[in-house]
Amino acid sequence: MTFAGRGALRIFFATSPAAFALWALVASTHPADAEAPYPDRPVRIVLPFAAGGVADTTARIIAEKLGGRLGQRFYVENQPGAGGITAARTVISSAPDGYTLALLSNGTAISVSLFSKLPFDPLRDFEPISSLGFFDFIFATGANSEFKTLQDFIAAAKARPGTLNVGTINIGSTQNLSAELFKTSAGIDFTIVPYRGTPELEVSLPQGNIALMIDSYSSIKGNLADGKFRALASSGPVRSESTPDIATLQESGVAGYDVVSWNALFAPAGTPPEIVKTLNSALRDILGDPEVKKRLIELGIEAKAGTPQEISARLKSDIDKWQKVIEKAGIPKQ
Repeated sequence: MTFAGRGALRIFFATSPAAFALWALVASTHPADAEAPYPDRPVRIVLPFAAGGVADTTARIIAEKLGGRLGQRFYVENQPGAGGITAARTVISSAPDGYTLALLSNGTAISVSLFSKLPFDPLRDFEPISSLGFFDFIFATGANSEFKTLQDFIAAAKARPGTLNVGTINIGSTQNLSAELFKTSAGIDFTIVPYRGTPELEVSLPQGNIALMIDSYSSIKGNLADGKFRALASSGPVRSESTPDIATLQESGVAGYDVVSWNALFAPAGTPPEIVKTLNSALRDILGDPEVKKRLIELGIEAKAGTPQEISARLKSDIDKWQKVIEKAGIPKQ
């Protein structure tokens, strides 16, 4: 444009306020380097678990609510197996732009010590966003068991060391390590029998093949409600909102026993702080919603958001905790 042309435009805008206002609006809403606000396309949440479990159900509830709050679809992608390695690789190899997120858990902390070499460092390769929920494990026996309380079981284990069987799911699971920690914390000896999954445990317990089983409340609540199983204790330091009538191991005389598992949302390292802030703020609102709290309590999960710093500290603390349990139990690295 010539100087004369530019001068004519200045005169035109000066003498036509309406035209100038229109130009200013266009200039402010369509700058050359404008970026659409996050999110402007669907967001996936990658899980290291199969569909149908507690983590999967939690993630789907949260994804639905995040989509409604942020105006884009959030969807769950299940990538189970390999101790969470497959899912972790997918997320950390994705662009740190907030469109691929990871649901990590207490199992991630365990994997650090359980595997001889992980292809990722959860403290370095992920950007923490917020915790989603926390849950205990239930120590249960069959309805016809001789054990009416956890103290009964502890007394029997002391009287007959090594003869009682405690069932858990696979070696290295939080349930399995909870049993190892129970041994040392209570100063007793028993045999830990790992099963491939909860269904096998649910068959074995009433048959008397195991004297006690350890699993999540959501996994066995049907049998508890039907009176087929009897809950002896819960693993957290205080009674859970989901199971207020079940005493803790600490109340049952096992000083210092504290096992609480968790799920949390993470992003690839390097994700912009403003995206983390947007997600954290949305999760705080969602997890404070009474409806969401109620749905998660029914699963045995206490909904709780937190700061990125809090969940990062929890991850580090649990890495240290489970490393000591694994080493003391002599569990070989995979």
